[in-house]
Amino acid sequence: MGKKLKEILQLSEAETLTTEGNRVTEKKNKKDKKKKNKERKHNHFNEENPTPELLENGQGEAKPKRKLEEALEPSEVYGKDTESKKAKKKKEKKAEELNSSKELQGNNVEANENSRDESFINASVTVSGNNTKDSKYAALNSFAESKLPEEVLECCKNFSKPSPIQSHAWPFLLDGRDFIGIAATGSGKTLAFGVPALMHILSKENNKKSKRKNPLCLVLSPTRELAQQIADVLCDAGTPCGAKTVCLYGGTSKGPQISSLKSGVDIVIGTPGRLKDLIEMGVCCLKEVSFVVLDEADRMLDLGFEPEVRSILKQTCAVRQMVMFSATWPPSVHQLAQEFMDPNPVKVVVGSEDLSANHDVMQIVEVLEDRSRDARLVALLEKYHKSQRNRVLVFVLYKKEASRVENMLQRRGWKVVSVHGDKAQHDRTKALSLFKDGTSPLMIATDVAARGLDIPDVEVVINYSFPLTTEDYVHRIGRTGRAGKKGVAHTFFMQENKGLAGELINVLREARQIVPADLMKFGTHVKKKESKLYGAHFKEITADAPKSMKIKFDNSDEED
Repeated sequence: MGKKLKEILQLSEAETLTTEGNRVTEKKNKKDKKKKNKERKHNHFNEENPTPELLENGQGEAKPKRKLEEALEPSEVYGKDTESKKAKKKKEKKAEELNSSKELQGNNVEANENSRDESFINASVTVSGNNTKDSKYAALNSFAESKLPEEVLECCKNFSKPSPIQSHAWPFLLDGRDFIGIAATGSGKTLAFGVPALMHILSKENNKKSKRKNPLCLVLSPTRELAQQIADVLCDAGTPCGAKTVCLYGGTSKGPQISSLKSGVDIVIGTPGRLKDLIEMGVCCLKEVSFVVLDEADRMLDLGFEPEVRSILKQTCAVRQMVMFSATWPPSVHQLAQEFMDPNPVKVVVGSEDLSANHDVMQIVEVLEDRSRDARLVALLEKYHKSQRNRVLVFVLYKKEASRVENMLQRRGWKVVSVHGDKAQHDRTKALSLFKDGTSPLMIATDVAARGLDIPDVEVVINYSFPLTTEDYVHRIGRTGRAGKKGVAHTFFMQENKGLAGELINVLREARQIVPADLMKFGTHVKKKESKLYGAHFKEITADAPKSMKIKFDNSDEED
């Protein structure tokens, strides 16, 4: 009896477990069915009304698309008065995330300290032109891959690897290709064309036994300061190779420059005006120049140097390698490239051709009246330059304005120097030197210091006057936040600048900066870029656009 009872109890227990298991299974199936119905409903909503993506957070990582419960109010999804505790928690969490994102955006430069990788690591690079996908043009990952002589790479010993513009440019330039490079300032552009220039000289020297006096390489620059900076870099780089460099610019005596040319030179760096003068005097001969670089080509044409540039280029070899670096690609620059380059030159864009500012610079814009700028400038200097040791660069628009602001600050006890067109070249060079070495770390400058100059450790840029173009604004604030460091750009914006408000707002938004409400009042309209020849209605021209063709008429049908 005991044995049978035990068996009955075991059977009933097994049945109970089976029944319980069935109940659990049924419950689970019901839940799964509910979940599938809900997902089907959500998919239906998503097809008709796709949910927007969340903005990028302070760490620069894009969040995934929001679920339907987050995109719509809970009452809209599940019916009125049915907002669950879970949905409430999600809503609160989302609000906290958005608030923290805003706080991060408004914080000082430290907010992005851990959010950005080392400079250039994730830089996007676009390469276009004929035959650019050949394996021999693969980007270089190290200096060793270039297989260049040690004396040529001596100038790169302080760098761990080539910058993106260098790694993509060198394979093409060393192969003799015509080249267009668009990259931000401080990206290593000078060595991007400097190293191939040295290799060009060495290859010519090996093929020619007789001593040569005329230069082989020419670099044109829009400003004296940029020309001097390029000369400093190429002089240091060329010394181990035995390459001689001379810098030709106006505002100083021609005598020493003529003497340098007569003693023999390999690389000539110059501004168009002075170079043309020396060519016309017969002391500078470019007939052997077969490697030509136009640096800041767009700025050169903006300053009205196009006739001089064309005249100079015609003095060089008919067969030459052309290199152009330009921050933008307007029709005038494209036309110049069409005339003096191969039909389809290589074009390398690091980053974007669209106007964008350095994301390592915190941009602060204030809308002010003219009469309140002086007091505000002094208040900012007391904030940013209290120790009077860190470098602060103040940009103004006009030469007379530079002198006035300099005198105003000197009267108030600030140690300040200035750089502008009304100053003699000697005084400009001295002021720039005092600013660079930290003897006078506060400098007032016009846009002659906005492009190309490599001034180390500028912590703050203050735009006392907004520039004439948003491109110049981007270049100005690019004097800080260089080589992966952080910087601050504080800008005064006035009623008279309202035509540029839309472009400035776009630059601020692209860099995830705060757009002040006072700036938004001027509107977000962006004025269409105009061509001097065709007005505002023209099509953007790509680098590989075909050249224009002359039409020849057949006269065979004409009567004798």
